[in-house]
Amino acid sequence: MFNSAPVQALGAQHWLFAYGGVLLSLLVLDALWIGLYMASAYKAALGELMLAQPRFAAAAVFYLLYAAGVVFLAVAPGLRADSWQTAALHGAVLGLIAYATYDATNYAILKAWPLGLSVVDVAWGSLMTALAAGGGWFVAQRWG
Repeated sequence: MFNSAPVQALGAQHWLFAYGGVLLSLLVLDALWIGLYMASAYKAALGELMLAQPRFAAAAVFYLLYAAGVVFLAVAPGLRADSWQTAALHGAVLGLIAYATYDATNYAILKAWPLGLSVVDVAWGSLMTALAAGGGWFVAQRWG
């Protein structure tokens, strides 16, 4: 149940590079996903519920906090295990839980929240978080 193997200590550089790698990965991946693929789908599904312009301060808070969570819950275990697969798997699970919480709650309480949008968004959140965790792991391994 408990692992008696020593835990590899992570230095400040590991944490900083992991955070930078995750944050950059999240921003690039989500910008491509939303900008190139999902913008019209969100508009079609949500219509008047969408703002003309996003609330950038709220988005910044999300990405800054979510990146920290990905580093702590996915990248750090991957670095300690010396395994990008561990980081990606932990990231996928984190993404599944985080995005399913958001989408299932919206589907449960909002009249106009489509089930199809929830399914696609949860799948994307899982994949994006896995990729971002892997990206953070590679950056921290290379330069941390």
